Amino acid sequence: MRRYETFVIADPDITQEQRDLLLDRVKELIGQMNGMLVFEDIWGEKKLAYEIRKKERGYYVRFDYCGGAELVNEIERFFRIDDRALKYMTVLLDKDADLEKIKEEQAAAETKRELEKAAAEKAREEEAAAPSSAEAQAREDEAAAAEAEQAPQETESAAAASASDAEESAAKITPSEKKEEA
Repeated sequence: MRRYETFVIADPDITQEQRDLLLDRVKELIGQMNGMLVFEDIWGEKKLAYEIRKKERGYYVRFDYCGGAELVNEIERFFRIDDRALKYMTVLLDKDADLEKIKEEQAAAETKRELEKAAAEKAREEEAAAPSSAEAQAREDEAAAAEAEQAPQETESAAAASASDAEESAAKITPSEKKEEA
């Protein structure tokens, strides 16, 4: 059995229901023709490099599957007939695909996705439980502003104290000491 990859650019103006029908039909064909869908990768709506049927955008989907040449012919025939598909392209990935190895890869990928999903969920829960970094930053900014307000007052009082100390020491100098200095 061979492994193929088919890219489809669907019309972006169709409804989600119509798009789902298009994609479900491809999955159905793979099942009917004794193929195996390895992965369906939905890229979503993207800008096209050039206009296709007067459309500037397209809805991209990638199918990774195993099957025979008849399956590829049937999928491409379906896309030629259906106006919802703007463009399609099929590429041969592997001439002699090992189904057991592919199933193991699928299981490993599924496990990895579940772990990533659980980690993301846990991070969201921790973020919700802890105060947000914006709130913490606001508290720090308020504390710094309060310190900055107090610092100038302390500096002014220290300067006033040193000025008064200088005046007092000048007043304590006797006239005889002033003559000695001169």
